[in-house]
Amino acid sequence: MSRQPRPFRDLPPGPRSAARLRVQAAHRTARLVCDGTDVDPPPPVFVPRPVPSRPVRELQRGWSRRGRLSYERDAADPYRAAREAALGAAAPGDPRLLVRVDEFPYYGAFQGADEWVGTYEVFHRDALRGTPYLLSVLPAVARDPLDPAGTEERGWTGAERRLLADLSEQGVELALHGFDHRTRHARRHDELGGLSTDALAARLDRGLERLGAIGVRPRVFVPPFNRFDAGQYEVLASRFDVICGGPESVRRMGWHPTPQWRGDAVWMPAYEPLYGRAHEILPAVRRLVERRAALWVPVVLHVSWEAEDEWASLVRFVEEAGRYARPWGEFLDAVAASR
Repeated sequence: MSRQPRPFRDLPPGPRSAARLRVQAAHRTARLVCDGTDVDPPPPVFVPRPVPSRPVRELQRGWSRRGRLSYERDAADPYRAAREAALGAAAPGDPRLLVRVDEFPYYGAFQGADEWVGTYEVFHRDALRGTPYLLSVLPAVARDPLDPAGTEERGWTGAERRLLADLSEQGVELALHGFDHRTRHARRHDELGGLSTDALAARLDRGLERLGAIGVRPRVFVPPFNRFDAGQYEVLASRFDVICGGPESVRRMGWHPTPQWRGDAVWMPAYEPLYGRAHEILPAVRRLVERRAALWVPVVLHVSWEAEDEWASLVRFVEEAGRYARPWGEFLDAVAASR
C-alpha cells in the first residue's frame, strides 16, 4: 500500500524542510490539475519526487524512448483519475493544449535574418492561423552556436524586434530562451549547464533586460537544448512561474509527470510524442480527445521541422487539433491561483 503524505496544514510549523515543501507542492499541483479544487490528501502522483541518481536518469531516458515511460500512461492517466476522484462528473472534457514554439530568432540565423523573419511570418499567419501559442525568444543570436569557442553574437535586427513586438500585441506569450543558444560543450550541447549560480543569474537577468526593452516580462523559461543542471532549478524558479523542458531534460531532472509544482515554480517538460513534428503529435492528441482528458497538455513544435513539408502537416494539425489549444495566459492564471 502506498504511504499517503500528511496534509500540509497538519505539518508542524518549522523550517522549510524537504518533506514539508514536497507536500506543499503536491497541494499546489492538485489545485492546478483539478481546476482549483483542494484535494486533501493529494494523491501520490502529485507529490514531486526527488531528482534521481544519474544511472536512474539514464535508464528513464531509455525507457521513455522505448515507451516504458509514457506521458499518456504515466502522467495523463493518473492525472485524469485524480480529476475524476476530485471533480466527479465535472472532470471529463477536452484536453487543453499548451502549444510551445521553439524558437525566434532561429538559433542558426546569425546571417539571413530577414529571410527567417519572412519564414516565421508565414508560419505564424498561414500555418498556425490564430492558434494560441508560446514562443521561446533568444535575446541574442550567436555566430556558429554549436562552437563553444565562439564569442561573436548579434542583437535583434529591426525586423526581428518589430515582429516580436507585433506578436506580443497579438497575444502570443513570449518566453525567455536562455541568452544566445551557444553551447558551452562541443559534444554535449548545453548553454547553461555548469554555470555558477552568479553566472546563471547574470545571464538570465541580461536576457530579461533585453525582453524588457520591448515591454515584455516573461513568466516562462525555456532552456536552450532543453538542458540545465538540477541544481540550477532554484535560480530559475526565483525568476519564472513556469519552467519548460523536453525529452533531453530527463537526463538532468529525471522523468516526472507534467505539469508539476516543484519548489517555487511549475515544472512542465513535454515528452514524445507531444514533442515532435505535427504529424507525430496529432495521433496522441486524438487519443486524449477520445479519453476526455481535460488536462493542461504541453505540446512543442519547431518552425524548421514544420517547414520540411511546406507546413502541410502543421496545417492538418491546426485544422483538427487547433480548437483544443488554449492561451498561455489562461494557464498562467491557473498557476497563480494554485500557488
